[in-house]
Amino acid sequence: MARGFAVSKPGAAAAAGRREFRGKITWYVWICGIVAATSGLMFGYDIGISGGVTAMDGFLARFFPAVHARKHRARENNYCKFDDQRLQLFTSSLYLAALAASFAASRACTRLGRRRTMQAAAALFLAGSALCAGATGLAMLIVGRVCLGVGVGFGNQAAPLFLSEIAPAHIRGALNILFQLNVTVGILIASVVNYFASAFHPDGWRYSLGGAAAPAAVLFLGSLAITETPTSLVERRRAEEGRRTLEKIRGTADVDDEFDEIRAACDTAAALNAEERPYRRLLRPESRPPLVIAVAMQVFQQFTGINAIMFYAPVLFQTMGFEADGSLLSAVVTGCVNVASTIVSIVLVDKVGRRKLLLEACAQMLVAQTAVGGIMLAHVRADGSPSSAWAVAIVVLICVYVSSFAWSWGPLGWLIPSETFPLETRTAGFSIAVSSNMLFTFLIAQAFLSMMCSMRAFIFFFFAAWIVVMGAFVLVFLPETKGVPIDEMVDRVWRRHWFWKRCFGDGANEARVNNC
Repeated sequence: MARGFAVSKPGAAAAAGRREFRGKITWYVWICGIVAATSGLMFGYDIGISGGVTAMDGFLARFFPAVHARKHRARENNYCKFDDQRLQLFTSSLYLAALAASFAASRACTRLGRRRTMQAAAALFLAGSALCAGATGLAMLIVGRVCLGVGVGFGNQAAPLFLSEIAPAHIRGALNILFQLNVTVGILIASVVNYFASAFHPDGWRYSLGGAAAPAAVLFLGSLAITETPTSLVERRRAEEGRRTLEKIRGTADVDDEFDEIRAACDTAAALNAEERPYRRLLRPESRPPLVIAVAMQVFQQFTGINAIMFYAPVLFQTMGFEADGSLLSAVVTGCVNVASTIVSIVLVDKVGRRKLLLEACAQMLVAQTAVGGIMLAHVRADGSPSSAWAVAIVVLICVYVSSFAWSWGPLGWLIPSETFPLETRTAGFSIAVSSNMLFTFLIAQAFLSMMCSMRAFIFFFFAAWIVVMGAFVLVFLPETKGVPIDEMVDRVWRRHWFWKRCFGDGANEARVNNC
């Protein structure tokens, strides 16, 4: 595979304000991308495994006997039978640990490089999976979850940056979305593992939790065979090695223009960071546009309600009246839809752009969430089950909802923050994005079962209202970044946006910075 990507006619790039870099889309770039994206496989496996494990009787009887007794009570409230703060802590503790770890991961990315940070993530995930699979008490289980969380924090910080920095600009979206594709594949694999592990009562949950070691091992071994990003090497004063790496991933020795741009960005970043630390620079007006967008994308991603559904899919389907095996099988079906729809995003993101995918998905998710809420309000009683026809309709609508998320807010929530920060604040800014994601993932995971108990069907209307807000935000404030080289975002995106340009002072616009 060796397709060139400097295809513009002479003068066309200049007329459009663009620079074209020479090179090929090499197999090596794709191999590096696939290995790095395995970090997403770890993250996805954990998202998918939690809900299935918390629905297994052997797991509940060992660690949460009160929930186990309530689950089998004849007339227990459907919406409330899994409402338990300690059970929710099992799921959410990982994300609290990932939140704290993301700041250390930012420093690790800068000082050690993206590749070594991913290796550390894999090692931590291996340790966490061993602790969880062998847990003899709740304390050991939570410690294992914390280890997994630190691994997730490191992996989610390093992998999207790695993917954005090795990718040619015109396929950066597709290559970066490999991370989210692996998240969806991880969720699907976890659902399948849960389905089969549930047959090994009472210890099937050990197989499910121990399975997290497999993607971690793949990432650790694979990372030994790939290179560091040219940007990270030049940033750490290994310029010659950075150039050789750039030549290798581009498949040509003619990389002068791209290498000069990387080196200039690194020199600028070094000079600026010598004057002011990256996290302090994020407080400056010119850092505000990518920071606001990055945090908003992560917060909105969680308030679509997706992780509430993916964490607790088997529990949610049991609430709708499915038996245990049926609920796990329904989670497998939604997992398949999730994977297939993420492939759609890989195909379309660099063709139709980020904004169109996000806006279309908002409309589709709004219809699906509202319809699910309406059906549950009318047909799912607190102490009864809906007819099989209505239960199937709910599963179909959730698949419609999951598909739209999977080709939009899922992958783009990670892609856009990883590509919009200038180098001097890239790792610091992206760590804020990751920590925002983990904070709100923690809050949703910790609160969802309690919210479902108190709000019942109205929880779907709650998330639907947020979808309206995020659609309006995209329409007004999110610029298109399709095809823009990663180190040209400030000049070609932020300085030209109708709203965000006020954050950049240059002569006549200096006074407007105070209004940013």
